[in-house]
Amino acid sequence: MLYYLFDYLHKVTDLPGTGVFRYITFRSGLAIILSLLISTIFGKTIINYLRKLQIGETVRELGLQGQTEKAGTPTMGGLIIILATLVPVLLLAKLNNVYIILMIITTVWMGIIGFLDDYIKVFKKDKEGLKGRFKVIGQIGLGLIVGFILYFHPAVTVRMDTAKPTTVLTQTSNVITDASISGPVKMYAEKSTATTIPFFKNNEFDYADLLVWLGDGYENYAWIIFIPVVIFIITAVSNGANLTDGIDGLAAGTSAISVLALGVFAFVSGNIVFSNYLNIMYIPNIGELSIFIAAFVGALVGFLWYNTYPAQVFMGDTGSLTIGGIIAVLAIAVRKELLIPILCGIFLVENLSVVMQVTYFKFTKKKYGEGRRIFLMAPLHHHFQKKGLHESKIVSRFWIVAIFLAIFSLVSLKLR
Repeated sequence: MLYYLFDYLHKVTDLPGTGVFRYITFRSGLAIILSLLISTIFGKTIINYLRKLQIGETVRELGLQGQTEKAGTPTMGGLIIILATLVPVLLLAKLNNVYIILMIITTVWMGIIGFLDDYIKVFKKDKEGLKGRFKVIGQIGLGLIVGFILYFHPAVTVRMDTAKPTTVLTQTSNVITDASISGPVKMYAEKSTATTIPFFKNNEFDYADLLVWLGDGYENYAWIIFIPVVIFIITAVSNGANLTDGIDGLAAGTSAISVLALGVFAFVSGNIVFSNYLNIMYIPNIGELSIFIAAFVGALVGFLWYNTYPAQVFMGDTGSLTIGGIIAVLAIAVRKELLIPILCGIFLVENLSVVMQVTYFKFTKKKYGEGRRIFLMAPLHHHFQKKGLHESKIVSRFWIVAIFLAIFSLVSLKLR
């Protein structure tokens, strides 16, 4: 909204300073400041309101048995993250940008699913919360929406042609012009289901290539592969974030680190000069996501003000499912979903630890008559708690690992 106001003032009155809102970097900086202020200043008010409604857990369900010192801590703190993300985005982003619209839909959609789960747990006194099948249906629903928009929307395009390193590029609409050659040479942004294979040269992989055996026109059926992949990624990452939210500050901190890396990918992929220099896929209009990402990072960091040990509020599924959904859709939008196992390595390990624990327990129970465990407790962070490590130490070490994974992911821009 503010973007359109200042853009109008710049065009009509040419007031000094109004033109600065045209720059993504300025609006991103403003977004992260505003989201930090909203989450820290209004966060306390929201926490007090949640406490007043007695929205708290008698015993933290994801914690260790007998861990009662956090009894009564309010949950549903994910509302702080959602509010602090959406307000700056609505004020500062181009609201007609397809990627911004997609992220707003994702935030609200996953927020509603998580809120329903927390509401049933707290007010209906049902520890199971929203039935698992309904969560999955909600995640599949979002996957369908995201998949169809990214596949069919005309504004979702990529530049498939790679310009020479010395080429000077300009853009008009969906036409990218090489201004260094008399003529000039035009490279059109195309509809494509191409993605990036990290750490490989000529690293663009098109999902449509998996259907080449269909013969002529196989590209028209790429959605058969693309949309199920989108659904799987959204479901896996959102559940991974949900499992990671088990001790104070773990999910919010590791997510902020991953999202910052995605912000770098979004910025360079949406910039003609940087994408040309780095020899990576150019994605028109994706740079606007930098505003959303900045607001989201600010919201997560601001939430940590109240969520670090000892937590004054838990994000609940309202926050964890939303965080996972946002990270998944961001990665898919910037064509970096194949980096998720590295970039979101914490989520992956947490997921795998649960799968391994349950599978091994069932196998040994069937074979030996009693269930055996690989870890002292799953997800993995609880295994370290059982070994006697304080949760603050566990969180700090997981953050360090997340930073390493984020840097390793960014290195993929040049290391191939």
